[in-house]
Amino acid sequence: PSHPQLLDWLAKDFMEHDWDIKYLLKKIMLSATYQQSSIATEKSKKADPDNKWLSRAPRFRMSGEIIRDYVLATSGLLNKEIGGPSVKPYQPPGLWEETNAGGNRGVLTTYLADEGDKLYRRSLYTLWKRTLPPPSMSIFDAPNRDICEVRRQKTNTPLQALALQNDVQMLEAARVLAENTIAETKDSQQWVTA
Repeated sequence: PSHPQLLDWLAKDFMEHDWDIKYLLKKIMLSATYQQSSIATEKSKKADPDNKWLSRAPRFRMSGEIIRDYVLATSGLLNKEIGGPSVKPYQPPGLWEETNAGGNRGVLTTYLADEGDKLYRRSLYTLWKRTLPPPSMSIFDAPNRDICEVRRQKTNTPLQALALQNDVQMLEAARVLAENTIAETKDSQQWVTA
């Protein structure tokens, strides 16, 4: 561990508060270190270039599921309903038919995208066909679920940028965000900065 004294202090504090896990988690989450920004200022780069002393939060890349949910949330489209059956968001036509090997497999033979609010459910509720995961998730390194993956690989490809610019769901979310911004802000100069 890089900070053994801190771990010792947290362990002692945890024992003194009757092994209360909620108390420990609250203490950690309310700490200044946990709540700090990942923006590396010149001052923090100079004082702690390798972030050994946790002068800034670590940066991380969002997964495909989180990117989709984030885009839907910022546009106001995200359906926050909890629970329920799996949903089928947009997918390119014909993909499921290509993986059927000519057989009739009931409801998994053809892909029919849902309509209405179901299109905007959280990615957690997306239906996955084991032989063909959702393409938008695969582009952002989602595992195909054939085998268990402990750690997801993280790539940075031009295809990811193209998906963000051309995916039907991303374009729809961008359109709705633009419409909401224009409706809420009358000054055209503020449209660009909003």
